[in-house]
Order: sequence, then structure tokens, then C-alpha cells
Amino acid sequence: MIYHVVPLDEWAARPDRPYAPASLAEEGFVHCSPDDATTLAVVNAFYRSAPRPLLVLCLDESRLSAEVVREEAVPAPPPGVARGTLFPHVFGPVNRDAVERVLEIRWDEEGRAIGLEGAN
Repeated sequence: MIYHVVPLDEWAARPDRPYAPASLAEEGFVHCSPDDATTLAVVNAFYRSAPRPLLVLCLDESRLSAEVVREEAVPAPPPGVARGTLFPHVFGPVNRDAVERVLEIRWDEEGRAIGLEGAN
């Protein structure tokens, strides 16, 4: 299982098409994380001001139609993530049938991501 963070509005925008976030056009891949803890660190580093609700797509890598390559964060991983952690990058749109479940970020009173909970 690999994890991708997305605001609800972006995920729901075109439910009849494969999901293709801006990073796919801009960087050539869809950013993902290898586990829950890394996902929360990424949210706290990059998504604290993102529109909410903020979702996490749990992707079954074996069902993805695009290639997945694990790469180190450049120039460095976000705070709380060990150097050398490999991040899964999906080199193409995410076919929706690869989404095993959708979770929602749980926040504390100071706006920090503290957990994942079932959204569907």
C-alpha cells in the first residue's frame, strides 16, 4: 500500500477519469508516501494550509496501471522523515480502481496532522 494526499475537491472533481494531479504535468509523477507516519510528516511539512477536508488515497500498488519508482526526497526529506526514506512516485495517472480506501487527515487544535481515519 502507498499513500497519496489530496484535497477532497481535487479528488472529486472528475470521478469518471483517472486522477491526475498538477504534479503529474509539472514534475512527471504523482507524489506518494510509503507509510502512515511518513504521510503525516509530509502533510505537516507541506499541506497544513491546504483546503480541507484533506484525504489520503490508499493505493494498491499492484493494481496501478502506471509505473511506480521509489526515490529519495530531493533535496532532503521533510522534518520527521529519516534520510534515505524512499518515496513512491507514480509515473502516470492514478487509475481509480487502484484506490483501496480513502482516509481523512485528523488534526489537533494547533492544526497539526495527527492521524488518519476512515472517510468511506
